[in-house]
Amino acid sequence: MPKIAIFADVQNIYYTVKESFGCHFNYRELWRQLSLEGDIVLANAYAIDRNDAQQRKFQQTLQNIGFDIKLKPYIQRSDGSAKGDWDVGITIDVMDAVSNASRSVDWVVLLSGDGDFDRLLRRVSESGEVQTRVYGATALTAQSLIEATDEFRPIGGSLLLR
Repeated sequence: MPKIAIFADVQNIYYTVKESFGCHFNYRELWRQLSLEGDIVLANAYAIDRNDAQQRKFQQTLQNIGFDIKLKPYIQRSDGSAKGDWDVGITIDVMDAVSNASRSVDWVVLLSGDGDFDRLLRRVSESGEVQTRVYGATALTAQSLIEATDEFRPIGGSLLLR
């Protein structure tokens, strides 16, 4: 069975699924489906910490499913804009996972529609040893990301919590 590493861009999935479908993403069903296809050896969920009780409950749910939660503080700038981006952290963790010989990852699964990850997925796939898969809301997933991955799986059906 292939060894699978999951990298979930929680904020991106939250907002794109909410905008596209008006509901939430079903992480438990994703875990179930991927577990049938291989052995999940790494699962990281990247989120912004707003120190909110409902958010902590959601993060606990993700931990109960099997995800390691990586948090970054929510930063409100004086001009009113906000910062809370995990792109570099996700990229480093993906590169570490595919270069870690003891883990020998066969698949990198990315939950995001962010086109900034297209180059990362191309690099991961270069050797031909690691396959990439992206889950995203079709209408809000960058075309460059869809083209960069070995397999794009549009979010829908049982992956939606209605």
